[in-house]
Amino acid sequence: MAILKLENGTLYTDLNQIIQELAPLNIQINRWNIPNNPELQSLLANSSLNEDEKEQVLKTLDSYFEQLQQTAGYQSRDLIVLHPLIDHLDELMAKFDQIHTHADDEVRYVIDGEAIFGFVRPDGTQVELTVQPEEYINVPAGTEHWFYLTPAKRVKAIRYFITTDGWTPQYTGREIRTRQPLVR
Repeated sequence: MAILKLENGTLYTDLNQIIQELAPLNIQINRWNIPNNPELQSLLANSSLNEDEKEQVLKTLDSYFEQLQQTAGYQSRDLIVLHPLIDHLDELMAKFDQIHTHADDEVRYVIDGEAIFGFVRPDGTQVELTVQPEEYINVPAGTEHWFYLTPAKRVKAIRYFITTDGWTPQYTGREIRTRQPLVR
């Protein structure tokens, strides 16, 4: 269940309210079911996955990719698996834990774990959205945002790309004002 935290501390957990709050940014968020497939569930239970296992997960969930290919022109996808045992995880994450934009949409489908996207709204206020399993998010190109892991430091997410060229972060230099531990 997604959790949106406004800068004033207000929390929203209702998906329709979250969609309404994020509407000025044109962010798309939706729930996509993960099949109750024992083989898939077994793979998702592992902390890390090798390349063959990642491809197996991707193929099992490719109906969503095929839909994005047909409706929005997406060309490729991969599976990112982050967990606390990855060498230099904090350094890897540091490049996304600053306010930045991308030349292309940033599209993620979280299938295990959770992560937080922060956004700067048009009025300058900031919000943070915790994205959890079975949640799809599309952050439009040019949207000021940041990304970090929750204290569990664990997420598996499928990334969808029209092109990977537009995925390099362009830092804005704006300060993050909202980052605090999430209250549940």
